[in-house]
Amino acid sequence: MTLPPAFQDWFARQGWQPHPHQLALLEATGDSLLIAPTGGGKTLAGFLPSLVDLTAPHRGMHTLYVSPLKALTADIARNLARPVADLGLDIRIEDRTGDTRPAQRARQRIDPPDILLTTPESLALMLSYEQAPAIFGGLRRVVLDELHALAESRRGDQLMLALARLRSLAPDLVVTGLSATVEDPDALARFMGGAQVIHADPGPDPDIAMLDTAKPPPWSGAGGHYAVPDVLKAVAEATTTIIFINTRAQAELFFQALWAANDQNLPIGLHHGSLSREARERVEAAMAAGALRAVVATGSLDLGIDWGAVDLVIQVGAPRNVKRLVQRIGRANHRYNAPSRARIVPANRFEVVECVAALQAVAERDLDGDPRGPGPLDVLCQHILLTACAGPFDADALYAEVTRSGPYAALTRADFDACLDFAATGGYALRAYDRWQRLMQRDGLWRLRDPRAARDIRMNIGTIVEAEMLKVRFRGRGGAPLGEVEESFASTLSPGDTFLIGGQTVRYDGLREMVVEVTKQPSKEPRIAVFSGLKLATSTQLSQRVQALIGNPAAHAALPGTSRDWLSLQARVSALPRAGVLVSETFPHQGRWQFALYGFAGRNALQTLGLLMTRLMEEAGLGPLGFLATDYALLIWSLDPVTDPAPLLDPDGLREGLGDWLAGNAVMKRSFRNVAIVAGLIQRNLPGQRKTGKQATFSSDILYDTLRKYDPGHLLLRITADEARRGLVDFDRIEDMLARSPGRDHRMLDRVSPLAAPLLLEVGRVPIAGQGRERLAEAEAAALMAEAGLT
Repeated sequence: MTLPPAFQDWFARQGWQPHPHQLALLEATGDSLLIAPTGGGKTLAGFLPSLVDLTAPHRGMHTLYVSPLKALTADIARNLARPVADLGLDIRIEDRTGDTRPAQRARQRIDPPDILLTTPESLALMLSYEQAPAIFGGLRRVVLDELHALAESRRGDQLMLALARLRSLAPDLVVTGLSATVEDPDALARFMGGAQVIHADPGPDPDIAMLDTAKPPPWSGAGGHYAVPDVLKAVAEATTTIIFINTRAQAELFFQALWAANDQNLPIGLHHGSLSREARERVEAAMAAGALRAVVATGSLDLGIDWGAVDLVIQVGAPRNVKRLVQRIGRANHRYNAPSRARIVPANRFEVVECVAALQAVAERDLDGDPRGPGPLDVLCQHILLTACAGPFDADALYAEVTRSGPYAALTRADFDACLDFAATGGYALRAYDRWQRLMQRDGLWRLRDPRAARDIRMNIGTIVEAEMLKVRFRGRGGAPLGEVEESFASTLSPGDTFLIGGQTVRYDGLREMVVEVTKQPSKEPRIAVFSGLKLATSTQLSQRVQALIGNPAAHAALPGTSRDWLSLQARVSALPRAGVLVSETFPHQGRWQFALYGFAGRNALQTLGLLMTRLMEEAGLGPLGFLATDYALLIWSLDPVTDPAPLLDPDGLREGLGDWLAGNAVMKRSFRNVAIVAGLIQRNLPGQRKTGKQATFSSDILYDTLRKYDPGHLLLRITADEARRGLVDFDRIEDMLARSPGRDHRMLDRVSPLAAPLLLEVGRVPIAGQGRERLAEAEAAALMAEAGLT
């Protein structure tokens, strides 16, 4: 396929030349994966073959576009409208997401548009209808945008199963994957099921550095509020800025702090996933119109949004992941061969080191990422149930179809049959209960036992298992929606309590029909709405970079003076954590013994290690009293000192302790609940009712205990054990930490060390409340630093 004259003229009228990678995709005859920098015209490259095709008449849906974000589908629709209008193409473009109105969804099943923009969840739902062959039978192309982001979670596995189904419905389908930040393009191509990799010119290096601030970062904390005046100054000097914050709660608080200091009344918006659809759309429209000088955002704006006026990105808090940082940087100067400009604001002194390590990784184009495991079986169980909703299926044909998808290419027939048996009966221990008898075999085909079950299965689709959320609205009939908060948070509120949402303080009035009703309360200091949001974990590669940077005094020249002095003192009074050596310390503080271990294994892994080590310390009679974990260190306080940590770090002992601890632990039950929801064993949403988080947890706990007693080999227990080990408890990272650090260096100290001092200031260690809490916090920090030898 070549570029028609009308398209060549259109490029010329814009003052553009087609990029080589855009023409390469146009000429490709099979599946392709395009790796191109942000602003490199990936989206237009992905759609160009479709637009050229659609100059000729076509009946039904021609192109399906799948992205990880609802905001991205709206942005793509805006950007596609221009070339379609300029070229005079008679093309209908629509979106289909969770925000799409029911009437439009129903119409799309009967009369699909030429180009449909959707998300993995909505695609899986559409494929579950009996009209799926008619909707997708004429499909010619699929565009998978920001594929790397999807491939990192179960949503990607769900999407690849849906893609395998699409290939069966439309055998001549051509698939194009688009991505900007990929550490292993060949692995991502295999994830697609096989594709030709096309590389674009990577473009110029970004202009990225730490933001100069009048005050140094504090010793602890995650808010970055010390830098608010400096951030506002940078916003005032730029055209449009995106300020990325790692969590929704911190985004709310930082937005409020910006407004309190915004003497110039700069128009600044807020965007995150817990805000109402209307609030998000207002911010997106204002950004597109150039009406905002800045927007404070979480991961909801990480990917692909094309706002050309954005010329600065500010990352508040350590990035945790180099790929995510590169992705966020790319939101600035979203143009080909224009360097993106970004500034990083570390929230505390330890994050300064991580930020420097991340900057070095960006300069070296060294992206992080862990190898993907096989496709999870709970997602496959859900896929089998959704396939049955669309109509009868042959097990052999479905197995062949599933194994054509990248994540499930190595799926054994035994595991497939186990998933099919679970979908049909619930498994050995549950097959006597009618509610889990969902499939039956007739005339060699599997089908729903009761066709009415399709509605319930569809209502519980998805692979994202988040905390139960309640809608928040202003009190009164027709009150304006503000967003959502966690059910667990709402349950702690009493009438009159205040909290922060949508950048404003509100007063809790009551709960009516699962809706949190509030009134405006601008004068009171708010409680913090603890959104679940996106929990960012520091990548293994970035953690190891931080450890290597700290452990090499020759590399400290890259750090600010305050950080150099801090690490220099640590080297004199104790030891610097370093590659290949696990450094730990024991010292007294306020009548208790403290044990600090610098593991650089991530918060989840070190949290698990703390649980396992305190059990072993209890058995040894050391009297452990508590612990806290950060991404880099573990601190345990006890009545007696740890003089030799070796017995507490024995891999065999830890592994045995993990098995004993997990067997009846709440963490294991939480992991089982998530697996059971994805697999379809537990249905949270039913017609006319909604099961609360507490009800779902209670149900899953009973099921977990029942299966452990009567069916210990049950498929979902096997999946749960794997998931708990890799996910919630991250034990694999503990084993990796011990394997890559065979050396041990334990120091007995007479006082807190410089590196351990900030750990004693972590939330939960030093309770500080009341009007003077900031002054008290500063005094507490100063006293600790003086004890550690820092002034």
